[in-house]
Amino acid sequence: MNQKLDWPLLKEFLDEKADLYNRTQFIELDPISIPRRYSKPEDIEIAGFFAATIAWGVRKSIIANGTKLMALMDDSPHSFVMNHTAKDLACFEKFVHRTFNGNDAVFFVQSLQNIYRNHGGLKSLFETNASAEILNLKATLCQFRKTFFEVPHQTRSRKHVSNPDDNSASKRLNMYLRWMVRKDNRGVDFGLWDISPSLLSCPLDVHSGRVARQLGLLTRTQNDWKAVEELDTVLRKLNPADPVKYDFALFGLGAEPDWNF
Repeated sequence: MNQKLDWPLLKEFLDEKADLYNRTQFIELDPISIPRRYSKPEDIEIAGFFAATIAWGVRKSIIANGTKLMALMDDSPHSFVMNHTAKDLACFEKFVHRTFNGNDAVFFVQSLQNIYRNHGGLKSLFETNASAEILNLKATLCQFRKTFFEVPHQTRSRKHVSNPDDNSASKRLNMYLRWMVRKDNRGVDFGLWDISPSLLSCPLDVHSGRVARQLGLLTRTQNDWKAVEELDTVLRKLNPADPVKYDFALFGLGAEPDWNF
């Protein structure tokens, strides 16, 4: 890390960019637009989980396929998860988003039904595991993955839920947690779950990683869990209570072709 950085100036710059991009006018072009269509908490949780799971590739395609997934569930994802029959699952046969296909969608519905029937739902599962965390949510993510795959599944589906124990940056899961946990009344994140935002980790990918390195926030060259924890350390110095607000800044700067600090 560049020790010569002017940290007060950097914080001011990142706070300004976070404020600029943490606005509802960007929702329409973001995968969070999928769960934002719902008001029932369980619908938001499930729609958000599917949207985050397929959130790689072209955003227009992500939103189109997220919309299609919700339509296949009659635009009532929680009711579909809880009440579907084997015949109902045939609707996913031709669904595909990159490597996520109909078989994966069927398993996700079945696994989510198990979570809501036997583990109190996504909110309860994450909150219970997070209650013991003091540093970050790595163990919570690992336990969620273990629970998610406790029902019969094809091996191919395992790649769609990342594992920080394998040093994955777990970008999509961390993004999902930001959506569900942060509550700043800006109308973007939902703030549905009772988990401390201080435990959240920044969703790290090639774009946010590039910006973080250019700003001197990150030195590790791989975008993996070790890099996530390195970035966590710096962002928590800038804002201990809400470090992941800077995801808006890093993501937004990644989309600005000519930004400079």
